[in-house]
Amino acid sequence: MRKILTIAACLALGAAGSAMAQETFPRNGVYDERTGLVALTNATIHTDYKTKIENATLLIRNGKVEAVGTKVQVPAGAVVVDAKGKHIYPGLVDMYTSYGLPEVKVDRRNWMSPPQEESTKQGAYNWNQAIRPETNAVELFKVDKKQAEEMRKLGFGTVLSVHRDGIARGTATLVTLADKRENEVILLDKAAAALSFEKGSSPQDYPNSLMGSIALLRQTYLDAQWNNMNPGREQNISLAAFTGANNYPQIFEANNKLNVLRADKVGDEFRKQYIIKGGGDEYQMIKEIKATNAPIIVPLNFPEAYNVEDTYDARRVPLDAMKHWEMAPANPAALQKAGIPFVFTTADLKDKKDFLPNLRKAIEYGLSEEEALKALTATPAQLLKADKHVGSLDKGKLANFIITSGNLFAEDNVILENWVQGNQYKITEVPSDYRGVYTLKIGQQPERKLQITGTPEKPELKVIGQDTVTGKITFNGNLVTLSFNKDKKSKEAIRLSGWYADKNLQGEGQLPDATPVKWSAKFSEAMTQQAKKDAAKEKQTIELGNMIYPFQAFGQVELPKQETVLIKNATVWTNEKEGILQNTDVVLKNGKIAKIGKNLSESGARVIDGTGKHLTAGIIDEHSHIALQGVNEGTQAVTAEVRMKDVVNHEDPNIYRQLAGGVTTSQLLHGSANPIGGQSAIIKLRWGKSPEELFVENADGFIKFALGENVKHSNRAPSHNVRFPQTRMGVEQVYVDAFQRAKEYKQAWADYNKLSKKQKAAVGEPRRDIELETLVEILDGKRHITCHSYVQSEINMMMKVADQMGFKVNTFTHILEGYKVADKMRDHGAGGSTFADWWAYKMEVKDAIPQNAGIMHKLGVTTAINSDDAEMARRLNQEAAKSVKYAGVSEEEALKMVTLNPAKLLHLDNRMGSIKVGKDADVVLWNNHPLSIYARPEKTFVDGIAYYDLQRDEQLRQDLEKERMRLVQKMLQAKTSGARTQAPPRTRAAVLHCEDVEHHEEEEYLAY
Repeated sequence: MRKILTIAACLALGAAGSAMAQETFPRNGVYDERTGLVALTNATIHTDYKTKIENATLLIRNGKVEAVGTKVQVPAGAVVVDAKGKHIYPGLVDMYTSYGLPEVKVDRRNWMSPPQEESTKQGAYNWNQAIRPETNAVELFKVDKKQAEEMRKLGFGTVLSVHRDGIARGTATLVTLADKRENEVILLDKAAAALSFEKGSSPQDYPNSLMGSIALLRQTYLDAQWNNMNPGREQNISLAAFTGANNYPQIFEANNKLNVLRADKVGDEFRKQYIIKGGGDEYQMIKEIKATNAPIIVPLNFPEAYNVEDTYDARRVPLDAMKHWEMAPANPAALQKAGIPFVFTTADLKDKKDFLPNLRKAIEYGLSEEEALKALTATPAQLLKADKHVGSLDKGKLANFIITSGNLFAEDNVILENWVQGNQYKITEVPSDYRGVYTLKIGQQPERKLQITGTPEKPELKVIGQDTVTGKITFNGNLVTLSFNKDKKSKEAIRLSGWYADKNLQGEGQLPDATPVKWSAKFSEAMTQQAKKDAAKEKQTIELGNMIYPFQAFGQVELPKQETVLIKNATVWTNEKEGILQNTDVVLKNGKIAKIGKNLSESGARVIDGTGKHLTAGIIDEHSHIALQGVNEGTQAVTAEVRMKDVVNHEDPNIYRQLAGGVTTSQLLHGSANPIGGQSAIIKLRWGKSPEELFVENADGFIKFALGENVKHSNRAPSHNVRFPQTRMGVEQVYVDAFQRAKEYKQAWADYNKLSKKQKAAVGEPRRDIELETLVEILDGKRHITCHSYVQSEINMMMKVADQMGFKVNTFTHILEGYKVADKMRDHGAGGSTFADWWAYKMEVKDAIPQNAGIMHKLGVTTAINSDDAEMARRLNQEAAKSVKYAGVSEEEALKMVTLNPAKLLHLDNRMGSIKVGKDADVVLWNNHPLSIYARPEKTFVDGIAYYDLQRDEQLRQDLEKERMRLVQKMLQAKTSGARTQAPPRTRAAVLHCEDVEHHEEEEYLAY
C-alpha cells in the first residue's frame, strides 16, 4: 500500500481514476490501464445531507464509491490520501443549466418585415415552430471544458442540460462535468422533458402573448393525445415525441410566481405534476405555491440594491422592487418553512461566482444548512430519478465529491478539489491563514499591536496603538504589503512590504516623510483565540419589512375582513322600484345585503354614520383591460382559444385605484386586434386576493369580437397587411367561415357520440379543437359576445351574420353609432356599452355624438357606460352624469348605466347592480351626490368587505412613504458598505385599451 501525504499528489490519478473507459473507441498509442483505487482517510465525510462521519475513510475504485466509514479496510495497492482536517461532501447537482448546448439565438423579424404565419421547418413536424419536443439535448450536447471548470469551482459535479428554446423544448440530458468524451459523461440521455411559456427562436408570429402561449400548449397536449390514439390519421414527429416524453420528469420554466401558478393549472388540466423553475419571488405567494405541490427550482439571483442617492431617481423605484431586494434572500427559508421541496440552480445569475456567496446569504436569512445541502444533492437526484448515480456517497454511486477546507457553508471555507467520476480536479490550494494578533515594530517607533481579521482570502487590517487605525493588507503567496495612516487625524500613509516566515512578518518600508525603515511583526500565540474571536463577524439579526398583500404599493399586512356593517341614515340609491330612499339604513351581513329600512339595529354590527352621504351599488365596468399581462393575441383572425383568465395580474395597482373610484366589478376583455378575440374574465376587485380569488363565481362566459379598422389592420404598417381579412367584407367572411367550421365540428362530435363503442373504436374520435369548442359554446348559448363596433353598416352586418349562423350578439361595445341602429339592436336583443363622449380619434368615430347613450336608452336598449381605459374607470360616475347633461337622462337612469345596466349585460343583475336584500354587498358610500364631480367614495365594499376606506387610505399613504424611506436608508447603507448597486428603472408601464393592437412581442406592455 502506497501512502501519499498530500492531496495535491493525487493529480496523477486523473487518467486512471475513471470507471468509464472508452471501450468502443480505437486506441492509438500506449495507455495506462490501471484501475483507480484511492482511499481518502481521516476526513469529516458528509455521506448525505443529514449524515456526517468524523475521522472517516472514503474508498473509491473505478470511479465509484466502494466503501465509506470509520472501519473501512484499505486494500493493498490503494493510493492513500490523508485528508485530516478536511471535509468531503457529495458533488453538487444543478438541474437547470444549458451546459454544453448551443446558444439559442432569438432573431425576431424586423418590425417592418412581414410576419411569418406558417412554419418553415421542413418535414413532418408540428405546425408551430415553438413546439419542438423532437429536440433531444443529448444530440446537441458537446463537452465544454471552460464551462465545466467554471461549474466545478462552485462544487458541482453533475448538471442537467436543457435546451431552453421554445414552449415544448424536448428532452434534457443529465451529464457529469468531467473533461471526457461526450459518451463517457452522459448519465441519462433523456432525463427530463422541458417546457415553458416562451416561444424562443421561433420566427412565427403566433403566439405573441402569454395567453397565446398557454393556449398553444393546451392544444398541443390535446393534439398529442389525439395523435397517439389515432396512429393512422396523421404522421407527426413532434406530437409523437411529445407523447414519448410524458414518462420523464416534466420541468417547466416559469420564472415568476404568477407563471408558476399558471403552469400548474396547465399541468392539473392534463394530469401532469411539473417540477417548476421559479424566479425567486415564491415567498410572495407562498400559500398558493404550496398548493401546487410542485417542487421548485430556485435561482439565487438576488437583486442588487438600487442607487437611490438622488431623490428623483429614488422615486422611480417601485415599492415592490425595493421590498424584493430586501426579502429575496429569505425566499429559500420561506420555502423550507412551508414544506415546499426545492433545489437550487445557477441559472439566471449574471456572474456564477455569486452562487456560493448568495447561498450563504440565504442561510443567514434563515435557511438551514441541512436543507441547503439537500437542495444541492439528494433532492435534485431524486427528482431526476438519478439517485442511484449521484446525490450521496453511498456504495456503488459515482465518485462525485468535493473536498473543502471546512464547513461548505462557512464564509471562509474554500473548495480545494472536485472529484468527478473518480477524476480529481484541483480547485485551489489550502489558503494560508495569517489571521491573528502580532506585535508590530517599525524602526524606532513604539511597539503597537497589528491585528489581522477577516477571512484568509480577504484579510482585514487594524493597527492598535495610541490611536487605532484601519488599513489594507495584501498577501501574494508569502509576500505581504501593508499600508495605513500614521494616526487618526493624518491622511499620510505608512507603507510596508515584506514576507511571511515562521508565523512572523518582516521587511522594509517607508514613512510618510520618505524615511526608510525596517519592520517586523511577531505573532502572539497567546492572543490567537482572541484574534479569531475578534475576526469572527458578529451576525446581526436580520430585520425584514413585513409581507404585504398584494406585494405592491397599498398592499396591507392584514387584509380587511368581512364583517357585519350597519350604515345609518344615508341616501340610498336602490336602482329598484323603490327608487332613492332618504334617511335609510342598510345592513351588510355575510357578504350580502341583509336589511334595508329605517331605524334598523343589528347585534354586533359596526355602525357607520351615513348622514349627508349617499349609498349606491358598486360601479361595474363592462369593458376593461386592467389587471392583465397582455391584452391582444393579434396574430390570427380567430383566437377564440385564448383566455384572459390565464393572464390576470392581481397586483395591478389599477385595482386599488378603481376601488377608490367606486368600481367593484370589471369585465376584462381581449383587445380588438382580430375579428374573434379571446375569452373574457369577470372579476371583483378584491384587492390583495390571488388571481383565482378575483373571479366572479359561476359567472357566464363571454368573448370579445371586433369590427372596423383594427381587425383589418388599417392602423398597421403596410408590410404587416398580410393577414386575412384586409377589408370589411373580409371581416364578414371570417365570421361566416368560423361559425360554419364550428357547426361542422359540433356535428362531427354529435355523429361520433351516436356510435356504438365498437364503432367509436373503429373510426376514432374527432380531434378536439379548443378554438372551435369556444365557438360551439356561442352557438349553444353558453358563451356570450361583446363586440367592439363603431359604424352602422358593420353593426347591421354583425347582427345579420348572427341571425344567419344562429347566435346572438349580447353587447355592442363602443357602439358610437348605436343611435343610428338602436331599434335594430333592441329587436335583436343586443345591449350597448358605450363611451360618454369619445369621438374624432379616428375616422370611423367621426359621427359619434354625446347623446348616443341617451338615445339607445330611450329606444329600449340596455345601455351602459364603460371605460376601456384605466384612468377613465376611476371616474365612471362622472361619465354617467354626462348623459344627464347631454341627453336629458334622469339621474337614477344615468347611475344605472354604470351599475345595474352593465350587471344586466353581464347576466349578473340577480346578484349585483342594485341595493336589494339578498344581493351581493357590493356597495359604495359617497361623501356627495354620486353624479357630482365633487363626489368621492369614502368606503367601497365588495362582498361586505371594505376593500377601500378613505381613512385607511390616508394611513396607507403614510405607511407607504415610511416604508420607502426605511428601504432607501437601508440601500444607502448597503452601498456605503461596499455592496453593488444598480440604476433605478427607466421603463414606463403602458396604459392599454383595446385600440392597442400594434405592440410587438418584444415589447413589454403592462395592463396598467
